[in-house]
Amino acid sequence: MFQLWVPIIVIGGLLAVMAIKVLNEYERAVVFRLGRVVGAKGPGIIWLWPIIDKMVKVSLRTVVLDVDPQDVITRDNVSVKVNAVVYFRVLDSVKAIIEVENYLYAMAQLAQTTLRSVCGQAELDELLSDREKINSQLQEILDERTDPWGVKVSNVELKHIDLPNEMQRAMARQAEAERDRRAKVINAEGEFQAAARLGEAARVIAKDPMALQLRYLQTMNEMAAENRTTTIFPVPLDLFSPLLDALKAKKGES
Repeated sequence: MFQLWVPIIVIGGLLAVMAIKVLNEYERAVVFRLGRVVGAKGPGIIWLWPIIDKMVKVSLRTVVLDVDPQDVITRDNVSVKVNAVVYFRVLDSVKAIIEVENYLYAMAQLAQTTLRSVCGQAELDELLSDREKINSQLQEILDERTDPWGVKVSNVELKHIDLPNEMQRAMARQAEAERDRRAKVINAEGEFQAAARLGEAARVIAKDPMALQLRYLQTMNEMAAENRTTTIFPVPLDLFSPLLDALKAKKGES
């Protein structure tokens, strides 16, 4: 009699081990009973009927998907290579299993086609300077299309934008020309301000001739402090005024 119970106990123990499953906190089990979905179970210890129940594990953690570089022709006919990173997670594990065959593969393909479509509608300057707008458009489109799969796209980021060599050289020349233009503008503004200051100084000296004499003395003091073999003494033009007036009067008489 005991020999009859031994196989039964062993088989029962094996079935019990097969029926008990342990799921982590971030995992859910989509249970199929004779081919029909009975729901999602977990986390922790769950019970499955041997033979008639099957489960498919689904991770609820955020998945980081690196989208392969895509050849894109922008709206202004520039060929570039663009890749991106997509962050998404499963919200409804049942939909993620029964609505799409392989949601990871489907997400990768959808991300590639959407990336080409959105970047192809933008100009090169938008791709380089307004990435936040492009990221927002990608995230909105992907989230809308994956909602029936029970997947939530939380963020999309453009990663690299590779330009052709001739375009890189053209942009470098453009940047250099822009720097030259700014330098010339700044130089012109400096000369204009200097001329304005000199005009103000001339008006002050015209009102008070003694200011010019003080400036002469200051200049001589600065020149004397330097070690030079030649010294130039500035002579006020007022000393020659009587001589110039006499020459003009004599020329007028003649």
